[in-house]
Amino acid sequence: MARPVTLFTGQWADLPLDDMTRQARDFGYDGLELACWGDHFDVAQALADDGYTESKREQLERFDLQCHAISAHLVGQAVCDPIDARHKSILPAHVWGDGNPQGVNQRAAEEMKNTARAAQRFGVEVVNGFTGSGIWHLLYSFPPVPESMIEAGFAEFAKRWNPILDVFGECGVKFALEVHPTEIAFDIHTAHRALEAIGHREEFGFNFDPSHLIWQGVDPVEFIREFPDRIYHVHIKDAIVTLNGRSGILSSHLNFGDARRGWDFRSPGRGGVNFEEIIRALNDINYQGPLSVEWEDARMNREHGAREACEFVKKLDFAPSNVAFDAAFAES
Repeated sequence: MARPVTLFTGQWADLPLDDMTRQARDFGYDGLELACWGDHFDVAQALADDGYTESKREQLERFDLQCHAISAHLVGQAVCDPIDARHKSILPAHVWGDGNPQGVNQRAAEEMKNTARAAQRFGVEVVNGFTGSGIWHLLYSFPPVPESMIEAGFAEFAKRWNPILDVFGECGVKFALEVHPTEIAFDIHTAHRALEAIGHREEFGFNFDPSHLIWQGVDPVEFIREFPDRIYHVHIKDAIVTLNGRSGILSSHLNFGDARRGWDFRSPGRGGVNFEEIIRALNDINYQGPLSVEWEDARMNREHGAREACEFVKKLDFAPSNVAFDAAFAES
């Protein structure tokens, strides 16, 4: 049986959910991964209004759409980040508050706990998101970075996230970190360190997204094979490296969509990700969850891209074999 193909609504939150559901069905998707911003999924309202989550399900079901996960990337980012003016634009007003950095961190942590509770009410078992990082700015080791500073960063991550994960455990919901630059885990080695920091607790796993690995030079298939029991959700997203002798892999302070960048995101199937091997690896680890298209391609019309991406993923996906190809020749 094919895995459901869903569309992450984070890049579509400018549209009302009613419009998004109609478009997603027209594009051919089986469901939506609802972002916790715009009007797509409101955590506070889900907890305050007994009928809210039921009404959200009804919105989806009118177009025969599923929902297997909600996503809280923006608030999650503020749990561990050193807060500055950039965060105001991505956070709800009640989390930003007066902008005092410590207060923002604390309110973001409480919002993540409430997100687990809202997910439980809504009947989904996975919340995707970010963690933020207090040590991302130390990536390049000059001035020289002592190991003690890195250790302290992972310890602070555990201190802030363990109480959040306690609530996830109480609610029977898993948190799936999208391994990503600016997060506490951005590649295979840091993903291991993040797991070690929190004692490998089951509530914490990964939202596998190959686009954030490939441009770093990390093989996405190796990530799947390294963490077979921690892939709680999958994003289908592509990227391409376009180094030409003038651009650098650090992107030269050029924004996404600028043709001078050394790498950028692409619509699935139009970049450098080998999705064929990813599907085979997902089959090998028996991943049966959704394949959720996170559509980002700054140089392509998004309606065209989302429709094409849905067709691409549905053609790409296949179930593993349940019989050895040479079984007919086995001794009886």
